Amino acid sequence: MANVLVIESSARQQGSVSRQLTEQFIITWQAAHPADQIKVRDLAVEQVPHLDANLLGGWMTPAEQQSEAEQAALALSNLLTDEVLAADVLVLAAPMYNFAIPSTLKAWLDHVLRAGVTFKYTETGPQGLLSGKRAFVLTARGGIYAGSNLDHQEPYLRQALAFIGIHDVSFIHAEGLNLGGDFMGKGVSQAKAQLAQAI
Repeated sequence: MANVLVIESSARQQGSVSRQLTEQFIITWQAAHPADQIKVRDLAVEQVPHLDANLLGGWMTPAEQQSEAEQAALALSNLLTDEVLAADVLVLAAPMYNFAIPSTLKAWLDHVLRAGVTFKYTETGPQGLLSGKRAFVLTARGGIYAGSNLDHQEPYLRQALAFIGIHDVSFIHAEGLNLGGDFMGKGVSQAKAQLAQAI
């Protein structure tokens, strides 16, 4: 039995293509792995604060010297990080907002990319501590960006995941969603077909 952690980051609850992809992922994964446990964290519903002085203080200040705000920030970061540590499979749903990932997803990453917990510094450079995990990244994009220098999602997320030791990453892109005509239907159907193959 494996643990699957799904991170939703679309600001929309209705009409979201990335949410369609995560729904399809869950249905397909459960059919193939009925004993697995799936947890969904929706960053649009349970918003994660952006990195601030309280979180930095919680990480760096001895427990007996932390303020209440620092303790609260650290407790949330610990919760989010523990979810990632417990997951065997990580699924990130990432619509493209202004050529990049949603700020809510970036905030989540800032909580879980933690020195000494999910990566460590060594004499030869940083080393990820989460090896052996698998990740899927499901994107939704108005235009067609895969492989172009305007795609700031895939390179960044590949680097962030590799930094914590996750190298087995499958990207599924639903593209051309705002181009009109048949682009949206084709983009979604192609992404769902790729997702089924990847699982």
